[in-house]
Amino acid sequence: MDMKMPAVNQCNADQCAYNSDNQCHAIAITIGDENNPLCDTAFKYSTKGGVPELAGSVGACKVTSCKLNKSLECSSGGIEVKMHSNNPACNTFQTK
Repeated sequence: MDMKMPAVNQCNADQCAYNSDNQCHAIAITIGDENNPLCDTAFKYSTKGGVPELAGSVGACKVTSCKLNKSLECSSGGIEVKMHSNNPACNTFQTK
């Protein structure tokens, strides 16, 4: 399987420690649990973290109910993280 880590193309979780100007700067994020595509990496913190010159990527996806999930990895070319009910979630999620 030839896969690359999908980029986080946009993230509007502006209170996340890894977010700056709607961009994720975590080296790799983890998405969800078995059923919910929430960003497990996001958290509120008073100090910003991550690598400012780096765009975030999806390191793992645990949402087996998504048709883009292949062997617990995201097969999308890139994702968007959007706030849903005050929780950052993968907006690229597609139900099987």
